[in-house]
Amino acid sequence: MFYLKPIRVKDENHSVLNTDTFDKRRFKEIYNMSQGLQKLSIDGELPEFEPLLGDIWASLYKMKPELTEDEIPDDLQVNKSFMEKIMNDDSFGTYRKFTRLDDISSAIGTVKFGEKTNEWLIEQKERDESLKKQMQEIQAMKRQLQKQEQKNGARNGNGKLEEDLTAAISDLAGQLQETLQNNSHSFSQAMEKAMQETKQTKDSLKSLLGGTSAGSGDAELKKVPIRDQISLAEKIASNKQMKEIADWAGRFKQIARKKQKSKHNDSMERSGVTLGNDIERLLPMELGLYTHSISKNDFLRRFVEGQTMMYEQKGQEVLGKGPIILCLDQSGSMNKLDTQSKGFTLALMSIARKQRRDFCLILFSTRTQIFRYERGKIKSTDMINLAQTFLGGGTDFALSLDGALKVINESRFKQADLVFVTDGEDRLKNSFLEAFNKKKKEKEFNVLSLVIGINTKTVEQFSDRVVHIKDFDDTGSFTAFEI
Repeated sequence: MFYLKPIRVKDENHSVLNTDTFDKRRFKEIYNMSQGLQKLSIDGELPEFEPLLGDIWASLYKMKPELTEDEIPDDLQVNKSFMEKIMNDDSFGTYRKFTRLDDISSAIGTVKFGEKTNEWLIEQKERDESLKKQMQEIQAMKRQLQKQEQKNGARNGNGKLEEDLTAAISDLAGQLQETLQNNSHSFSQAMEKAMQETKQTKDSLKSLLGGTSAGSGDAELKKVPIRDQISLAEKIASNKQMKEIADWAGRFKQIARKKQKSKHNDSMERSGVTLGNDIERLLPMELGLYTHSISKNDFLRRFVEGQTMMYEQKGQEVLGKGPIILCLDQSGSMNKLDTQSKGFTLALMSIARKQRRDFCLILFSTRTQIFRYERGKIKSTDMINLAQTFLGGGTDFALSLDGALKVINESRFKQADLVFVTDGEDRLKNSFLEAFNKKKKEKEFNVLSLVIGINTKTVEQFSDRVVHIKDFDDTGSFTAFEI
C-alpha cells in the first residue's frame, strides 16, 4: 500500500499551459480521487512530475490547450519539453477528440500518458549513463532538501541547495530536449500505446457498467459518481481478470439485447426523450444539426457515442414479476470459467435492471455466498468484490437451492426466474426434492438449468428446462437471456 500524497500547488504559474483557476481546481479534485495519479507523482522520474500530470490532464481535457506565453520557471523547463512533444505529435488532435471535456477519458488518459512517459524515461536513463547519473543527483538533492525542510519547518537556510537543484534541473531540461529529439519515434509510439490503452479501459468500463440497450454505455456511466468510475477504471487497467470480465460482459450484453429485442417488441408510443443512436427515433432538431455544415461533425461524434437525443419508447411493463436468481457453481473445477461466468452474471444483472427486478446471486460450492442487488443495480465497489470472489471446494446443490427458496419466500411477487448453473453432480434427498418442487408450484417460479459437460439426471428432478452447454459462450447458455 502506497502513501497517498495530497496535491500541492507551489504557485500560480506551476503549469506550462494556459490553465486557469477552474482547470487547477478540477485537476486537484481528479487527483485526489485517483490512486494511480497519486502513485505516479511519488514514483515519477522527473523532479516535477506532479505538475506535469496536471498539464497532461489539461492538454487532454481543455477545449483549447496551448503552451503558455509567460516565462517558464527553470524547474518547469523539463515539463515544457515533454508537453511540446506531446501536443505537437501528429496524432494528438485525434486523441483529443476522444478525451476533450470528458472527465473519465481525460483522467484515464492522464494516468496512461504519465505511466508511458515514466517508462520511457526509465528506458532512456538505462541507456544513457550520463542522464541516469544526472537524474539520480537531482533525486538525491530533492531528498536532502525535503529532510532540511522537515527539520527546519521552512526553507530558511536552504538557499544554496535550492540554487544547485534549480541549476541541475535546468541542465536536465537541455539534455532531455536532446534525448526527445533523438528518440522522438519511440516516445510517439509510447504515447500512441497510452491512448490505445485509454480507449480500451474506457470501453471496458462501459461494458461493465452499461446496460443491454444499444448505446447505453455512456449514458449509464454518467449515472455513476466520477470517483467510482476512476476507481473501477484503475482496477480494470491494472487487473487482467477485470479486463477479461469486462470483455465477456460486453459480449454477453450484446447477445442479451438481441434476445430481449426478439422477445419484446417495442411500443410505438413516445414517452419522453433519452440518449442513444437509433436513427428512426432521433429528434428533428438532431436531424437538423446533421444537415448543417457547422454542427455536422459534432452530431456524428455524439451519434457514434450514443449521445444523440431520441424519443424514448416504452412497451407495456409486466408488473409483479419476482427476482431473477442465479445459482452459480463455484466449485474448484469451475475456476477455468470464472471470468466467463462473471461476465454472464453481469449480463443477466443488466436484464434485471432493465426489467426493474431484484437480482440475487448465489455462489455455491460446499458453502454459499449470497449477494442481493436491488433492481439489478451494482456499485463499482461491489463489482470489484465480485470479481475477486471465488469459493472453490466441492459441490452442494441443496445449499444453493435452499438459499434460493429463502429469497423467493421473502419476495413480494411470484413468477421469479431461477437460473441454475453447474459443472458438477450431487445427490438430493427425495424429501428435499418434494419440498422444493411443491414450493416451486406454489410460488409459480421457473428453474432453467445450464449444465456444463456432465450428466443431467439430478438437475432434471427440480428444473423446468435443462440445457447442456460446453461453456458460457455456448449458444445454449444464451437461453437464460430470454427470461
